[in-house]
Amino acid sequence: MAAGFGTAVAQPAAQKAAQPLSVVQLEPGLYFHRGQDNVATRENGGDIANVGFIVGSRCVAVIDTGGTATEGHALRAAIRAVTPLHVCYVINTHMHPDHIFGNVAFAADHPQFVGSATLAEAEASHEESYMRALKRELGDLADGSVIVPPTLPVTGSLKLDLGKRVLRLQTWKTAHTNNDLTVYDEASGTLIAGDLLFAGCIPVIDGAVLGWLDDIAAIRAMNPRRVEPGHGPLDAPWREALAAQEAYLSHLVRDVRAAIKQGKTMQQAVDTIGQDERGKWRLFDIYHRRNVTAAYAELEWEQ
Repeated sequence: MAAGFGTAVAQPAAQKAAQPLSVVQLEPGLYFHRGQDNVATRENGGDIANVGFIVGSRCVAVIDTGGTATEGHALRAAIRAVTPLHVCYVINTHMHPDHIFGNVAFAADHPQFVGSATLAEAEASHEESYMRALKRELGDLADGSVIVPPTLPVTGSLKLDLGKRVLRLQTWKTAHTNNDLTVYDEASGTLIAGDLLFAGCIPVIDGAVLGWLDDIAAIRAMNPRRVEPGHGPLDAPWREALAAQEAYLSHLVRDVRAAIKQGKTMQQAVDTIGQDERGKWRLFDIYHRRNVTAAYAELEWEQ
């Protein structure tokens, strides 16, 4: 039986002695790990999201923790290889399993677990299906993985001080999910966008396409020096990646609206819309049809 929502579990000794996750220092004190561009499999161990941490003079903030408890322990080992400072915050950019299941590895550090004010309910409502999928995809590699909900919910914006390093957290309109949150590192001018930005990998709609387009415009207006995507290369030129994502979503809205106006069914829209995008995106065949479905369900009720 899966451990309950937020339940603490004893961690295997092998996890406690985890090998450090590979990370690169993008800016002084800013470290990130590049996840694989794939769905979760036994071969990749669920390591498919970009995760990282920021070091201040007082303590460390972790931003997303990976797809399993094992990956979380490896991320914690990477932090310990860099600094002995306390992990004071574990920040989740949204609810998806590849970003949250490593949280449990940091439970003994007693950090504040930080997320959007809508994150806890979203995690709780999806816990059963997430755990079932994790065990199906990863088998025993999922052992020890449980959902640890936020203890510090964010509505709007919040500043966190790591000691001579301030992070500005912000929640967004429903877009990739209804609980998206970004982290802006004032010291480096870096916006950690989570899955509000996919670089090279097809964006996945689990929220609202129209809200996502609004959020993209707002991110562009922020004009950060660097943007770290939730998926894709850590050094991807962010303006180009954001523009490509915006074009895909805009074309999706245009074509779905046209299909609805023409009286096409959802299935007809799914079968025909956007097939010329296939060569532009990794994981297109896995997620594009789902995106058309989500957009159709959202847009068919427009007046």
